[in-house]
Formats: sequence, C-alpha cells, structure tokens
Amino acid sequence: MANTDSDSRHLLIPETDQEVHPGPMNIQFDSSDLRSKRPFCIEPANIVRVNDVVQRVSDHASAMNKRIHYYSRLSTPADKALVAPDHVVPAPGECYVYSPLGSAYKLQSYSDGHGKNTSLVTIFMIWNTMMGTSILSIPWGIKQAGFTTGMCVIVLMGLLTLYCCYRVVKSRAMLASLDTTTWEYPEVCRHYFGSFGQWSSLLFSLVSLVGAMIVYWVLMSNFLFNTGQFIFNFIHHINDTDTVLSTNDSNPVICPSAESDRPDNNSAVFYANDTGLQRFEQWWDKSRTVPFYLIALLLPLLNFKSPSFFAKFNILGTVSVLYLIFLVTLKAVRLGFHLEFHWFTPTEFFVPEIRFQFPQLTGVLTLAFFIHNCIITLLKNNKDQENNVRDLSIAYMLVTLTYLYIGVLVFASFPSPPLSKDCIEQNFLDNFPSSDILSFIARIFLLFQMMTVYPLLGYLARVQLLGQVFGDVYPSIFHVLILNLLIVGAGVTMACFYPNIGGIIRYSGAACGLAFVFIYPSLIYIISLHQEDRLTWPTLIFHVLIILLGLANLVVQFFM
Repeated sequence: MANTDSDSRHLLIPETDQEVHPGPMNIQFDSSDLRSKRPFCIEPANIVRVNDVVQRVSDHASAMNKRIHYYSRLSTPADKALVAPDHVVPAPGECYVYSPLGSAYKLQSYSDGHGKNTSLVTIFMIWNTMMGTSILSIPWGIKQAGFTTGMCVIVLMGLLTLYCCYRVVKSRAMLASLDTTTWEYPEVCRHYFGSFGQWSSLLFSLVSLVGAMIVYWVLMSNFLFNTGQFIFNFIHHINDTDTVLSTNDSNPVICPSAESDRPDNNSAVFYANDTGLQRFEQWWDKSRTVPFYLIALLLPLLNFKSPSFFAKFNILGTVSVLYLIFLVTLKAVRLGFHLEFHWFTPTEFFVPEIRFQFPQLTGVLTLAFFIHNCIITLLKNNKDQENNVRDLSIAYMLVTLTYLYIGVLVFASFPSPPLSKDCIEQNFLDNFPSSDILSFIARIFLLFQMMTVYPLLGYLARVQLLGQVFGDVYPSIFHVLILNLLIVGAGVTMACFYPNIGGIIRYSGAACGLAFVFIYPSLIYIISLHQEDRLTWPTLIFHVLIILLGLANLVVQFFM
C-alpha cells in the first residue's frame, strides 16, 4: 500500500528491522508458499517504479531472491530435502495499519488460506483503528453543538461517512475491465485523476499526519505537565483544586478556563511566597517549558530508520480507549446527571438544545470517523468477503455508539452548580484535577501510548514526503533531521501558543476529509456511472450535495 505514487493516512509496514523502501513494495510473504516456488518469484508488488519509466526490483526482494536461489542451486530438482531455513525465508506477512489519531493494529498474512480474519476480528480491527485521541474532544463538541443537536450530528456524520466509506469499498468493482485485486484506494484515485490525484493525496495525507502529530505534541505536553504536577503536589501535600474554580466534594471537577477570573486566595498567596513552589512553577509550565522538554526525548526517536520496535506497543491504543470508557462510567456513577432544560426561563446552567457552533463538532467528527484510506486494506483480509459491507456497517455503528457513550456521559454528568457546561474543556481530562488518581492513570496510559505512536507518525510522514520527492525514505540524516525539526517545531509552537486540540482536530479533519471522505468517493462514483451511461440526475444531485457539504464543512471552520 505504501508507494511513491499513492499516499494515504495509513501505511502498511512489514514487521521487520529491514529498511522499508518507498514504492509499491509492501512485502507480504507466506513461508510455505515460498518454499514451494523455485525460482523465487518476484511479485508485482515488489517492483519499484522509477520516474514512471524504469522499473527495478526492490532491494529487500532482490536480496531475498539471491538467498533463495543460493539454496536452490545446492540441491537437484529431484532432491527436495534441502530447503531454505527459517531465518532465510521471510516470516509470514505480518504488518501493521497505522492510524495517526488512533493506534497501530496488527494484520495477519494476506496469503490465500492463511491468516484470514473472521468477521468479529475484522469489526474490532476497524473499531480499534478508527478510535483515537479525537474521543477526548467529543464532549466539548457536544457542548459546542448543543446537547440534542450534538447527538444528532454524531449519528448523521456516522451515517454520512459510512456511506462514503462504502463507496470507497465498492470503487474497485467499478473498474471491471481492469485487474484491481492488488489495488488500494490511492491507486483508484490515481486511475481517475492522474498526477493531480497523486499530488493532492500527498498534500491532504500530510495535512492529516502533521495535524495528528501536532495534536499528539499538545496532548503529550498536557499529560506530562499534569503527571509532574501530580507527583509534586503529592510529595508536598498540595491540593491543586484550591487555585481554580471547582466543585467541593469527594469527586472534584474543575474549570480551568475560569482560572483567570478566580480571585486570589490564601493558597495562591502561599504559592507566591514559597520559593520552592515558585521555582517549580517557573520551570514546570504547561505552555512555556514542558513542550520543549519533549524535544530531547522524541526528536532522537524520529530519526530511527525502522519503526518496528514502536509498533509492538499497538495494544496500548485499545487499552487506553477501554480505560477511558471505564473512567467515564465510574465518574458518571459518582457524579450523577446534571441536566436542566428550561426553554422559557433560561438560567445560568441551562443546557441549550442547539447552538450555531455545531460545525465545530462536524469538523472533529470528520477525522473521528476517518478510515477511508485504509478500509480496502483492512477488509481484503476478511475471511468472508461477502460480509464486508455488513462488517463495515457494524464497526461504524460501534464507533458511533462509543462516541455517543463518552460524549453524553461526560456532558450529562458534568456538575452544574457552581460550574456551567461551558467549562467542559477540549480535552475532557482537563476537567479533572491533576491530583485525581483515576485521571492520573489515564494520563500515564495515554502519554506512554502517544510516545510510542508519535515516531510511527513521523515515519509515515517521512515515507510519504521524502519518498515522493527524493525516491528514498532516508536520503540522508540531514534530510530526515530537517523534516523532523520542522514537524517538531510545529508541534512545540502550537503547544505554546494554541494548545487547543479541538481546534487543531477540526481544521485538519475538515481539510483532509474534504478530499478523502467527500470529494474523491463521490466524484469517482459519478465518473464511473457516467462512463457506463448509468448516471441519473438524482444520483448526480445527491453526490454533488455530499461534495458541497464537505466544502462547507471546511470553509465554515474558519468562521467559528
């Protein structure tokens, strides 16, 4: 799937310490099949295209071919006893799908009859890949849209993105005259749009990747700050809820956005007069110092040639989401529901049914439901291909229910007096004080998970950009270092001056979703029907409307 002509938000990388080259060379072997084939067969997927004219065998496949041939020459055709040993034959095709705002999920071999996934595994795989850090902003999105409107928008966006994803799955079937069995969605786009599809896919893919890495840097800075704050407060027996507007019970909820309006109290005076605390606050600041501390830890990791080590921690993504569900459920049980609907006598704690800021939620959801670039890859290994549409629909339903569950519970259980629903933060974990044990555990989980996924995202950006421009994913340490410095610099800048993950997610989601969710699937369907003289006016109007909705979704983000 990873190639120089097609770039996407997700990339398949073999689980190996060998360097992964750009170009259509995603190597997926079956050891039993290899041993039965002499000479070693170079599949089309192992051919690297250079300048669209010259073709060569990828370095990894070429080296493997020489080793297999070596063992073949040591035996006669009648003697089948001498075969290549296990350390020479590649392992079965185990690879990972990476989701920039989610996690990494391990796929089994694509070889016929081996490693096929059941429908249950396929559904969970799609759910796991789609789940990501955008889940932290869903309660804030519901607040921006209004309670009832927010729930309706989540359901409608789930249905709309599901239909567009269905069009992606069916896009290869529209090319009946061509052999598209090995094609991924970017190949389909390149077939219809040529070089424009190639470069536009690169642009929008980089937007999603860099946007995801910026979100990760902001969140890692946040989690690292709160972790350090928790440790310091625990050692010095400090209650940090005294310095912000909060509820005064055994399960405090805070309103950080109201901190600037909070009058000074004794605790604040104590902070100012204590030299140790003052020095700690000076060197441990969420926006002025902590984002820079991450550079020393993460920048060296970005320069690794192979990301295989970090891919081994992909299970942390699932663990983090499950723990968030547990955390939200427990908090809702302890806090109870706080909803007031006063249509004719609105109060300070009135819960609005609709707000005109609902496009902010649609921007977040565009990325939250974004799996279109890798859905063909995820489904091609389904054991029962006739169930692909059903399994995709069930997975989208589960994702929608997960977002509704998290969003509604956090919104409904957020205490009203003395706080209002407007206090819900873009990262709902910020509404729990750093001294909260359960929230501390959640931040530790997410911090470690993001520190393992972040180098993978940087690797994807390197593969797509440097592989496209230079024909090599690692042209030199200088090229890689410059690219990584630019990406890290963008993350540090946003963490210091615009640490709003909801805003970053909605902008990047609306931008990359415009192409991969709304325009490409609809336009490809329209063109294919037109070529077959089956295009009708209702179909044309419906899909043009989808394109216009995607365009409006992007434009309106700049006016919210």
